Parts: sequence; C-alpha cells; structure tokens
Amino acid sequence: MEKAIKKYFPIFALPTLLAFTIGFVIPFVLGVYLSFCEFTTVTDSTFVGLKNYIRIWGDKTFTHALWYTSLFTVASVITINVLAFLVAMLLTKGIRGTNVFRTVFFMPNLIGGIILGYIWQLIFNGILLHINRTLTYSSAYGFFGLLILMNWQQVGYMMIIYVAGIQNIPGELIEAAKIDGATNRQLLRYVTIPMVMPSITICTFLTLTNAFKLYDQNLALTAGEPSNKSELLALNIYNTFYGRTGWEGVGQAKAVIFFLAVAVIALIQLKLTRSKEVQA
Repeated sequence: MEKAIKKYFPIFALPTLLAFTIGFVIPFVLGVYLSFCEFTTVTDSTFVGLKNYIRIWGDKTFTHALWYTSLFTVASVITINVLAFLVAMLLTKGIRGTNVFRTVFFMPNLIGGIILGYIWQLIFNGILLHINRTLTYSSAYGFFGLLILMNWQQVGYMMIIYVAGIQNIPGELIEAAKIDGATNRQLLRYVTIPMVMPSITICTFLTLTNAFKLYDQNLALTAGEPSNKSELLALNIYNTFYGRTGWEGVGQAKAVIFFLAVAVIALIQLKLTRSKEVQA
C-alpha cells in the first residue's frame, strides 16, 4: 500500500499543485514584479526600479494608515484574547446552559464582514446622532467602532479555541495544585495559562493577522472617513490602486510591503508564544 501511494502520489497531487501555482504563485510573482513598474494594465508595464517604493514614503495617507493599523492591531489582539479567555474560563465552570451560551457567542462569526459593518454602522450612528455626531465625525470614533465590531465578531470564535485548551488540562494536575495550597490566582498563573499556551499561540496569530488585513468591515463601517483618517492599510492599498490614476505601481508596492510586514510580525509572534509553551 505504501509503495502504491508513493508511486501514484505525484498524479493525485498534480491537480492541486497546478491550481496552487496558477491561483497563487504566478499572481504573487507577477505582483512583486509589477511593484517595480509603472502600468495601467499588466501588458503595458514599464520597469522603473525602486521609484514606486520611494513614492510610498512621501504619501502621508500610507504612513497614517500604517500607524493607525498598528495601533488598532495591538488594541484588538489584546481585547479579543482577554475577553475570549475570560468567557472560556466562565463557560468551563459547569454552569447550566453552557452549550447554549457557546453557540450564541460563536454566532456573530458567521456573519459576513460587509453585512456586519453596515449593521454596526446603523447602530453606532443611531447612538451618536443623539449628540449630533456620526461615526465618520472623527478617526477616534471609527477606531473604537472597528474595535467593538471586531470584538463582537471574533471573541466567540477565539473562545471556542480557548475552551478546547482549558478542557485539555489534566484534572489531576489541577487537583495536585489545589492540594499543595495553590490559590485561584496561582492556579491561573502557574497552571492554566501555561497549559493553554498552544491555544494562545493560535488565537494570537489569528487575531493579529485578521486585524492587519482587515478590509471589508473598515470599508462598510467608515470607508476611511473623515478624509482617510480611519483608513486601515488594506483599504489604503485598494484606494491607492483603484482611486488614484498613475499610482497603480505604488499601490502594488504598498501591497508587497504590507505582505512582508504581516509575514514578519506573524513569524515573530509565533516564535515568542511557542517559546512559552509547556513541553509535554
């Protein structure tokens, strides 16, 4: 059987490999090349070297979007993971209706980003209109609006991962800690958190990457208003590429920098959190 699998593996893997090459590898390589070109379509590109990358740093909308996205990412990663962990701790205490609560908390994750953005836009504007404001009145309103939206959508999803991690902690380990006189705070710090570090690694990675590449909720909720001050990086790249004539190459260069930044930060996060995991 093993010999047969090895013999026919290339045949079965070929369609998937071909689809991956056509759908990802070729567009990715072409995209990197176009970031060094001026173009309006793929067939009329002109190589200009690092010109597009130099123009990026003269674009104040990009630098603002970079810092705005970084701040939003830090805030969302912390709040989502803390809230998800607390809810998971609560729902593993054996309280009545636990399964119902888990389902209810998870349901917002099933709603599409665009729909979710418009729903919360109506909610926020309905509240803010009482003080003669709207969500696009300032970038601060947009920031906290996006933060609340992302917490509402993702806390339930991350909670499921944390629940699985908490339930995987050996019961005899907790009992031994209690017999040794560990308080609830010590139990949390020295037993629960170290044992759920694999879940923390996964949830931190997901929330980090989701926050950095957030686009649809940002578009639906504020569309970058006022004056692109609530614009995250993904929306800034889109607006540069499709909304500014002659800036297609710059938009592509921004996309390459965006990819590299997310990849590097995600790899650093994985290394840091994995180093904290308890070895079995």
